[in-house]
Amino acid sequence: MIHQTAIISTKAKIPENTKIGPYCVIDDGVSIEEGCELISHVHLSGNTKIGKNNKFFPFSSVGSIPQDLKYSGEDSKLVIGKNNTFRENVTINPGTKNGGMITKIEDNCLFMVGSHVAHDCQISSNVILANNATLAGHVVIDNNAIIGGLSAVHQFVHIGKYAMIGGMSGVESNIIPYGLYLGIRDNLRGLNLIGLKRKKVDIKTIHKIKGIFSKIFCEPDSLEKNIENLNQEEKSILEVVEILDFISLNLKRGICRYVND
Repeated sequence: MIHQTAIISTKAKIPENTKIGPYCVIDDGVSIEEGCELISHVHLSGNTKIGKNNKFFPFSSVGSIPQDLKYSGEDSKLVIGKNNTFRENVTINPGTKNGGMITKIEDNCLFMVGSHVAHDCQISSNVILANNATLAGHVVIDNNAIIGGLSAVHQFVHIGKYAMIGGMSGVESNIIPYGLYLGIRDNLRGLNLIGLKRKKVDIKTIHKIKGIFSKIFCEPDSLEKNIENLNQEEKSILEVVEILDFISLNLKRGICRYVND
């Protein structure tokens, strides 16, 4: 299943059932598990480990050295789980010594045309990066988050589970789980109601979470006091617990504040 024009290093580990199309290049250090497909013109390089059933579309470049001037040739890693799709012109870089030496992508993610994952990013499962969405280094994205097209995420930002970043946004602060963000810099617009429904949270609970969200962010400069004023019933709702836990992490980039125009 390997096209005659493909160039594959003898040191690469490639299962027999891998589909490798025309003009693909696979360098030393690449390891691929069963069921993967490289359609054509795909370049896999570096110390890159790829799980089962991943699909790479033309001109995707996965594993090339980080776009970081501090990178000095260290043998860092890129680890990719299973069932991910990498569309045309996607670029993904491995880690660096200043970021833990590893970039990691889990399972069932979709990277649309032209999206970019920089060094030392940690991406959980079921994440979507739409067309030309870009992540700077050290970004963490939790399960089921969606990054809209033409959006850019600043280095060290943490995006919580089921959050949604609208298209053409610039994200500089951490986004709470289930948050809905739109615009440039601090523009948390509310909750990602679609994400909550996809999670099968019932409507009654969603309305409760919306009310609690408003309480948490009613005074943007007093998050701790606002949280203290929540009652125990409000603090016991699972999704609220996840939001409060996220806020309590004291993340490097700070928490994005709610904007109510």
